[in-house]
Amino acid sequence: MTDLNRRKLVQALGAASTLGPFAIGSAQAQAHKGDIVIGASQPLTGVFSFAGTALHYGLGDFVQWKNSQGGVAGRKLRYVSEDSGFKLDQGVAIFKKIMAAEKPSFFFGDSTQWAKAISQDAIASNSILTSSPSLASVVADPKGMPQHVVPGPTYPKLHEILMEYIARTSRGAEKPKIAYVYADTEFGRDGIPGGKARAEKLGLPIVAEIVTKQSGVDVAPEVAKLRRARPDIVIFQGYILSPMPEFVRQLREAGLNPQIMGTSWGLDKPAYDALGALGVRLTGVGMYRYGHDTESAMIGNIRDYLGKARPEVKHISPFYLCAWLSGMIFAEVAARCIKANKPLQLPDMKAALESMKDWDTGGVTGLLADLTGHQIPVGRMYQYDPDKKSMEPASGWIRV
Repeated sequence: MTDLNRRKLVQALGAASTLGPFAIGSAQAQAHKGDIVIGASQPLTGVFSFAGTALHYGLGDFVQWKNSQGGVAGRKLRYVSEDSGFKLDQGVAIFKKIMAAEKPSFFFGDSTQWAKAISQDAIASNSILTSSPSLASVVADPKGMPQHVVPGPTYPKLHEILMEYIARTSRGAEKPKIAYVYADTEFGRDGIPGGKARAEKLGLPIVAEIVTKQSGVDVAPEVAKLRRARPDIVIFQGYILSPMPEFVRQLREAGLNPQIMGTSWGLDKPAYDALGALGVRLTGVGMYRYGHDTESAMIGNIRDYLGKARPEVKHISPFYLCAWLSGMIFAEVAARCIKANKPLQLPDMKAALESMKDWDTGGVTGLLADLTGHQIPVGRMYQYDPDKKSMEPASGWIRV
């Protein structure tokens, strides 16, 4: 990105902030017509295909549902997606291809690395707002990545919520001893410093910190470290399922039975089913209500839609909700720009996004969403219920 382009963007963003996002009659205002295009590069194949399929259907289903409700200010949404295979070069190529051919106003990618790789091209285009399932703190940056929005709290925020819950529910004078076990990936590492800082502030002792490979982990030497530390709580981060069950088995064999906790993507059905079969009541902080929740009007809409469109779907994963909520954010930004007679250009879309300070997600998130920081820093503790075989609320909603 050239210095001239960067200066133009900064000037434009500054102007949008000064004038306000809803100043009608701006000389830059343009007629809104045609479909509003949402592009995507989804990992439909490869190691994260289980998540990519849910993400793909979540965003595609939202578009179909929204159009059935009249679209956005009478304009239809159109979803254009290709398979990234969770390969960075392929995902970047798809972004460039769809940007050139379809001129989308919004784009959903597959990872932190994708969001960083296309960032400068997206900013230079001045015409796109992006999102992804990444909860990395680096992509929730209104100044450095003004075009990107995280559809939930970042990993550090999740771990701060987790520590707040542990502190609030501790009994007695002695604080529970906590061990961190996390993968040596951005998904694994990113939230740990925030969690440790909040733990220190709350007087919670971190007695072990274990880093492993993402897969193919020999847990025996790591379990030996945990046996020496004897934690009351083990927090896993950066894993969807494996190696958590094997850790639990070997901890039991070593005579330890700590409470098992996690965050977001590590609380989906594969994890709580497998750990539940071992007698573990998995506990952790989620970003959204679960798909069986009856208090969210929007999740009720999702169940109704799926009951008619794809009745074979019995489980609504958090990946599906992530993509559906991203679609909701895109649609709301578009609606606010159209209502204000503003073009779907980055300065105006950013201003519209940051005007969403008390936005109702239809109960997908339990509190009204504040997107001024390009994330939704809210979560709720859930715990596995062995009788219902599902994750049930263990706390109210916590904002950090």
